[in-house]
Amino acid sequence: MTTLLQDSSRAGASVGLKGDRITIRGGRPLRGRIEVKGAKNLVTKAMVAALLGETPSVLRDVPDISDVRVVRGLLEVHGVKVTPGDEEGTLLLDPSAVESAHMADIDAHAGSSRIPILFCGPLLHRLGEAFIPDLGGCRIGDRPIDYHLEVLRQFGAVVEKLPSGIRMTAPNGLSGTKVELPYPSVGATEQVLLTAVRAAGITELRGAAIEPEIMDLINILQKMGAIISVDTDRVIRIEGVDRLEGYTHRALFDRNETASWAAAALATDGDIFVGGARQAEMLTFLNVFRKVGGKFEIHDDGIRFYHPGTPLRPVVIETDVHPGFMTDWQQPLVVALTKAEGVSIVHETVYEQRFGFVDALVDMGATIQIHKECLGGQACRFGQRNFNHSAVISGPSKLHGADIVVPDLRGGFSHLIAALSAEGSSTVSNVGIISRGYEKFITKLEQLGADFVLEG
Repeated sequence: MTTLLQDSSRAGASVGLKGDRITIRGGRPLRGRIEVKGAKNLVTKAMVAALLGETPSVLRDVPDISDVRVVRGLLEVHGVKVTPGDEEGTLLLDPSAVESAHMADIDAHAGSSRIPILFCGPLLHRLGEAFIPDLGGCRIGDRPIDYHLEVLRQFGAVVEKLPSGIRMTAPNGLSGTKVELPYPSVGATEQVLLTAVRAAGITELRGAAIEPEIMDLINILQKMGAIISVDTDRVIRIEGVDRLEGYTHRALFDRNETASWAAAALATDGDIFVGGARQAEMLTFLNVFRKVGGKFEIHDDGIRFYHPGTPLRPVVIETDVHPGFMTDWQQPLVVALTKAEGVSIVHETVYEQRFGFVDALVDMGATIQIHKECLGGQACRFGQRNFNHSAVISGPSKLHGADIVVPDLRGGFSHLIAALSAEGSSTVSNVGIISRGYEKFITKLEQLGADFVLEG
């Protein structure tokens, strides 16, 4: 039986680090150049898309992060041959020998990623069945898979819930359908795209997410032979085809990592050149960065972010789906806003549990209050539901060193920024989580002149 099994108990395990704790002596500006590769939120989905091709695919600018290693392991236990290319960050993915996998093999590779749900459509097309377990990931909000399962049912999948997980079959194949999302979910949009391209007939998706990573996935699928049109009203139409070929593609740069290093430059009075970053996909972030008082320079090969030496200004931010201000940008920027002179407001409308990371900032001396009300913007879907989803940050605050335990990916990097900007020493534990989405972040801290010791 085709299986995709993961062990959620390994969530947060250290990957790719000699130690899982770092002691940082703060107060030193970060200065220098670092490079960003392909976006975590695109690369892992592009690797799954390779399952749909009848010939090998070539993916460039793949970051060395644990989520990529998880997907690579899942592909390999299903018979996909994954080998490095001649160029650093290049993977060759050959799906010509796709086969069923054993539960024990997948259990050893899957880790805590939520990516297995996106394997279902491609595996149903290739093998006629799939199996998934309970899904892990960062605990920042409610991410039910029920809607994914309902979408797969609409395509014709038969879904059977078992004690060991969820088994799916497609006895009559998959057929196009009409799907309307209640919210522009990135994951649900990816699910529809990866399933619809080989489904018989036409699929119409309304209320789709249109993030740059989604558009880049569409670019990949079109290269493979898919027929996909995108309207301006969040409607995507996919005409299913009988066969897809492999692709050759250079992944879109990681916007979230870029914004994180930009926020680090602000918080530490630093000057960081992010090689590989582009202006077009960072437009909304750059506007807010400028309003806060940060400076930036656009170059052909990247963007320079720096603190100009003048006081930072408070802002009001409301996170939203693209083209709004990304939820993954607000956490690192909140650290920089503790340095602004005045009161800033951040209204989180994408994930309802994304302010847990501020407890550590308060322990370090920040003045941050969390509220259930929708502050600083229009009422959102979390209003009147007792979710703590608005933050009021009063500054400037002098942060001091503390002992911190990383809670999730973006919150964890935000804690690193806080420790780097604080007076005195901080010990940050469970930093292995950060490896899920930030390639070689320890090496990059060294390149930027951070003062730290990585411990076991």
